[in-house]
Amino acid sequence: MARRYVITFGCPDQIGIVATIASFLADAGGTIVEASYHTDPDTGWFFTRQEVAADSLSFHADELRARFGETVASLGGEWQILDTGERRRVVILVSKEGHCLYDILGRVAAGELDVDVSAVIGNHTDLATITEAHGIPFHHVVFPRDDKETAFAKVSELVDAADPHAIVLARFMQILPADLCARWTGRALNIHHSFLPSFVGAKPYHQAHRRGVKLIGATCHYVTAELDAGPIVEQDVIRVDHGDSVPDMVRKGRDIEKVVLSRGLRWHLENRILVHGNKTVVL
Repeated sequence: MARRYVITFGCPDQIGIVATIASFLADAGGTIVEASYHTDPDTGWFFTRQEVAADSLSFHADELRARFGETVASLGGEWQILDTGERRRVVILVSKEGHCLYDILGRVAAGELDVDVSAVIGNHTDLATITEAHGIPFHHVVFPRDDKETAFAKVSELVDAADPHAIVLARFMQILPADLCARWTGRALNIHHSFLPSFVGAKPYHQAHRRGVKLIGATCHYVTAELDAGPIVEQDVIRVDHGDSVPDMVRKGRDIEKVVLSRGLRWHLENRILVHGNKTVVL
């Protein structure tokens, strides 16, 4: 795909937002190749995502950011500009279950997900071999029950060294401390193996089986200090019935988990997700 600048912007809804942005880009000679808009009537907030052909502008991303910031300053709100010419970096955190990691690495190897996986960090070594087979460094960090603070400090050091655009908790069975949740706000994505807000916490398939549900699902969400309560990015479900055991549910659920996480990660890396409060708009 040709290089693009991706503009995301959210602000209080008001007259003239679209005209302001469109006039700015037209005056700069920018060619808009994709544009999406949404207004939330409950919060009175306006959202937009626009892709501009990079070669249609006579200046680079940094100057575009400076000019755009001045243009929309009076509108309030928040904005970002992504340059698709800059490689996106990802760090993946894992434990023992590998289905989500296998899926991401497979998509990267196939060129379907065009990112650099800078490192995989695990609190067990089970997934070291598959990671290294893809030419990616694997870091094992031991998590003693009585000293998880030191372990998370090491994880933080490894993650920060890569300066990733996304930190993916691919069935990482450790709860991030509040300080890391705060530092990684808007970058840490988790896959939870239930259709949130149902069955929060550990062993959701066991909870679902006891409840006799007919649908199980998975949820990709941003990580916050409140367990499994961050802004939801993507969800999907699969049907189960009275004859399915817990292992059956786990097996079926893994397929949903992989797809939901890959969608959420892709949308995040493409700057398609705008967060407002504890809700997301995916454009």
